[in-house]
Amino acid sequence: MTYQEKLSEIRKQMRADDIEAYIIPSADPHISEYLPKHYKCIPFTSGFTGSAGTLVITHDFAGLWTDSRYFEQAAEQLADSGFELVKQKVQHAPEYIQWLNEKLSKGALVGTNEKLLSILLGDLLTQQFAGADIKLVDKDYLSPIWEDRPPLPDSAAFLIEEEHIGQSVSSKLAEVRTALLKSNAEYHLVSSLDDIAWLFNIRGKDVNYNPVVLGFALINQDHAKLFINPAKLTDEEKVTLLKSGTEILPYEEIAETLTKIPANSSIFIDPKRNCFAYAKLIPATVRLIKETNPSTNLKAVKNETELNNTREAMLKDGVAITKFLKWLDDHIGKIEITELSAAARLRTYREEQEGFIGDSFTTISAYSAHGALPHYSASEESNSIVKPESLFLVDSGGQYFYGTTDITRTIPMGATTEQEQTDYTLVLKGMIDGCKAKFPKGTCGYQIDAITRKPLWDYAINYGHGTGHGVGYFLNVHEGPQVFNPANIPVPVEKGMITSIEPGVYRPGRHGIRIENLVQTISIEVNEFNEFYGFETLTIAPINTTIVKKELLEQSQIDWLNAYHASVFDQLSGRLNEEESEWLSAATKAI
Repeated sequence: MTYQEKLSEIRKQMRADDIEAYIIPSADPHISEYLPKHYKCIPFTSGFTGSAGTLVITHDFAGLWTDSRYFEQAAEQLADSGFELVKQKVQHAPEYIQWLNEKLSKGALVGTNEKLLSILLGDLLTQQFAGADIKLVDKDYLSPIWEDRPPLPDSAAFLIEEEHIGQSVSSKLAEVRTALLKSNAEYHLVSSLDDIAWLFNIRGKDVNYNPVVLGFALINQDHAKLFINPAKLTDEEKVTLLKSGTEILPYEEIAETLTKIPANSSIFIDPKRNCFAYAKLIPATVRLIKETNPSTNLKAVKNETELNNTREAMLKDGVAITKFLKWLDDHIGKIEITELSAAARLRTYREEQEGFIGDSFTTISAYSAHGALPHYSASEESNSIVKPESLFLVDSGGQYFYGTTDITRTIPMGATTEQEQTDYTLVLKGMIDGCKAKFPKGTCGYQIDAITRKPLWDYAINYGHGTGHGVGYFLNVHEGPQVFNPANIPVPVEKGMITSIEPGVYRPGRHGIRIENLVQTISIEVNEFNEFYGFETLTIAPINTTIVKKELLEQSQIDWLNAYHASVFDQLSGRLNEEESEWLSAATKAI
């Protein structure tokens, strides 16, 4: 069935139900970033494969609302699909709501599969449509036309032993229960897969890049129920969880269980991480306490076991990155290197590392003008040859037993322009300033964001994405609650958090530059003014210095870079052969 035929079939169902518009979000019942194939509804319907977007279908129009990261990709993938690209002004903003309010007549019905809406979005749609006398109704128009729809994943899961994770399941549940008591909540529904993975020390392969398992959890002061396909765990693992006070129930039983929450009780539910449809199953007399999952904050602060294991993962990743950078240096201009072949080569070097289990996200392998697209994903159609000139941006990461990595390096492949050199140096300045920031306890991410952007602002340059995101422990590469971006989000940067620092410069049609390290927050000193925090840099890999304009750097930035490179060489050289070590010695030479 072609995309236009699918569109026609959806409209046929809409007419039968008097539905004026149909909304298809990019989500699953767990409100995940990366989706199981079963829930890749937007690619099935339109062909668009970007990670952010919403399809809206009316009887005379079909559009994809997405942001500037995907404009070029969407324009290419939507060709001949029957869908048009609608360019969002603000990332993640549901701008289609206003469009529907203006287009639809009073009394109109708008359909959507409410399992794919967060509570937050479902409430917003309901409220904003109500003002225009439009009603939201729960409809699934894809299942009837999705032949050979991929089933829900059934691969085995596994438990991580306490010695490798630093905290028992029963201890984590106790911390959550303490938070529930403070909120006067009797029950707690958890749908987000990373929170479930953290709470129950469980990992799996149900979703690309994130080592999670499809499941729900319902917790009160006496019991924890984990709703998961029981076949994913061994009998021994089920007994282990039972000893922690966790009962295993079939995945699909969550719906009926929610209908039986006792009347006049209370339930703690994260409106961003639970679906609208399941929230509506909870009896009307149950009080909903809508706040961020306690586990979201708890898992963001890594314990010593997690931090030590992450450091080891960074060493392994640094070896792989060094081998890759040397390979590029040795072979550019001598063999054909493409964006895809380079990404494959990097993957090969990671696969050589003990404990590597997969990429932590799709590698961004972007040569020259493609680097100006911050979320570029090379395809067979777009795959560029990497030439011995201009800049090559590689943003990649690995999942290891145990630790998650994320690193970006921009590499000059030969002759570069004066502007490329200046932009590169300014990005490096910003990254260094972010990494060496010193700040009082209570500082929030938007303040670190400003520190990192200032070297670019001084030249009237800015970038459209955030400066940093939290990173999980052998979990999601994008993890909250902390984020370094301009939004005034009141989440303090706490000791033990792991966050990326990744400023960039993007000149459309010319080049893109980004340099990224991961850091963990540490205590620097305590005095009469406050406790002051700083960052320990976790990423261990060389940063190219051949096009750095030293005159643009301050002495403190030069000192930081030289000290960082000395540390990189000391930590990696013993894990490399003689030739690789010699290359690294030259790459990390003080400037």
